Amino acid sequence: MHQYIEFLTSNPVLSLAWIGIVIALISMMVKEKNAKYKTIGINEATALVNNEEGVFLDIRSRDEFRKGHIVGSVHILPSQIQRQNTPELEKHKAAPIIVICKTGQTAQETANQLSKDGFTNVNVLKDGLIAWNEANLPLVASKKK
Repeated sequence: MHQYIEFLTSNPVLSLAWIGIVIALISMMVKEKNAKYKTIGINEATALVNNEEGVFLDIRSRDEFRKGHIVGSVHILPSQIQRQNTPELEKHKAAPIIVICKTGQTAQETANQLSKDGFTNVNVLKDGLIAWNEANLPLVASKKK
C-alpha cells in the first residue's frame, strides 16, 4: 500500500489521468445500463429485421446514404427526429428500430430521442456501418434524384 501512495504522490499528472479514465469508464457503463435503448451486434440486428419485422433507420447525411446503405433501411436525418417529423417511421412504432450511423456513436442520441417519442423497441447498431462493412455485408447505392 505504501508503494501506491508513493507512486501517486510522485506522479500526480499520471495519477489524475488514471483516475479520469476510471471515472469515465464507470460513467459510461452506468449510462449504458440506464439507457432506454439496447446496443446490439450485427447478428442481433439482422435477426430483428428478419424475424420481427424490424426496421433499419439510417441517420447519416443524404450523400452518405446515397453512396451506400443497408437494403430496406429508412433514411431520416436526426434533425427531422428532433422536430418529430417522421411520418414514414410512425407506422413502425411498435416494431424493433435499429438506428445506424457511421460509427455507432451519434446514433445513441437519436435512439434516446426515439424512446422519448414513444418508440418501444429502440436499438443501436454497435460500431455502425463500420462493423457492417467489416463483416462484408451488402450495401446498396441510391440513384441521385
